[in-house]
Amino acid sequence: MEVDNLLYKKRRIASRIGLALSMSAMAVGLAVLIWILYVLFSNGLSALDLNLLTQDTPAPGTDGGGLRNAIVGSLMIVSLTVLVSTPVGILAGIYLTEFGDESKTAELTRFVTDIMLSAPSIVLGLFVYAIAVATVGNFSGYAGSMALSLIAIPVVMRTTENMLRLVPGSLREAAFALGAPRWKVSTMVTLRAAKSGVMTGILLAVARISGETAPLLFTALNNQFFSTNMGAPMANLPVVIFQFAMSPYDNWVRLAWAGALLITMTVLILNILARVVFREKSQ
Repeated sequence: MEVDNLLYKKRRIASRIGLALSMSAMAVGLAVLIWILYVLFSNGLSALDLNLLTQDTPAPGTDGGGLRNAIVGSLMIVSLTVLVSTPVGILAGIYLTEFGDESKTAELTRFVTDIMLSAPSIVLGLFVYAIAVATVGNFSGYAGSMALSLIAIPVVMRTTENMLRLVPGSLREAAFALGAPRWKVSTMVTLRAAKSGVMTGILLAVARISGETAPLLFTALNNQFFSTNMGAPMANLPVVIFQFAMSPYDNWVRLAWAGALLITMTVLILNILARVVFREKSQ
């Protein structure tokens, strides 16, 4: 009896120590996150005004200006990236889950995907520069979208595969028992059951590519003027923030803080909206 009590006390002490360490780690993480958001909001809110959305990036040493050209350019590049990477990543994830359990092609795809997930973004940017910029002879928004797609597709694909594997096998068997073909089971049953997780993967990909600077430096570059031509150098928020933050001009630094706040708030709002929408649909 004494041995059991001693063992119980040891386990209780170990449990309390583990819980305390877990809570401490969470507190440290939250403190760092709150610190980052505080610095971002304290410096970025003062730079938010109407000119930010109606005027283009200013010339060196001038006052005023905004980020209209960079905002529009980022929206176009990211939108094209999402349009390309979402169907490719989802279809690849469906193939790996439903049809690729015993396929050497699927094993090779998973291996390449893991490499692309761990590859530095600047390497992918240099790759796209070599095949889509150096060969053509000019930077472009299309090249920027291509580089960002190489970052987003592996994220969407692996998330889709993992979410589809969480769908119970009994759900697939019930659909097969009703006479549904395999492609319809994959798209109409399992994908619908895992739609919240798939949407989370898409949002993770959007959150990652929204702030990528290195690939765009080698592909889309920048443009001081307003342009919607995806075949030419295009302004974008990450590169503008990178250049303005290192400048000696106070006005440029102020706009860099505003751009960083815009990207952060956009990603945060997208996550909140997606969670609210899918929560209502599930009910």
